[in-house]
Amino acid sequence: MSGERGNTLVEAAVALALIGIIGVCFLSAVATSSSSRMIADEQTSGRILAESQMEELRKMSYALTYDPIPISDEYASYSAVVDIDPFRNGSIQKITVTITHRNKEVATLESYKVNR
Repeated sequence: MSGERGNTLVEAAVALALIGIIGVCFLSAVATSSSSRMIADEQTSGRILAESQMEELRKMSYALTYDPIPISDEYASYSAVVDIDPFRNGSIQKITVTITHRNKEVATLESYKVNR
């Protein structure tokens, strides 16, 4: 009978160790998926802001420089930078809109504008 008690103690210790390992893996997966979701949300918001900036810039008259469109308070931690790269003939320019969130670039969008 004393041999059975030892086996039961070993089995209980192994079961407890397995439950602990599974619990740690589960919590790690939850943390990883949470941070992945936050990154995806940040990139999606950046892309939407870049597209809205570009849409407004296309509506403006042809100019040598453009100021970024003000970003709504809902996205206060995001900022936009507009870069212009004119081509040699002077009638076409490449517009690049870069969106940053907490000093980290999250989206970049490029388009061309023609002087008509």
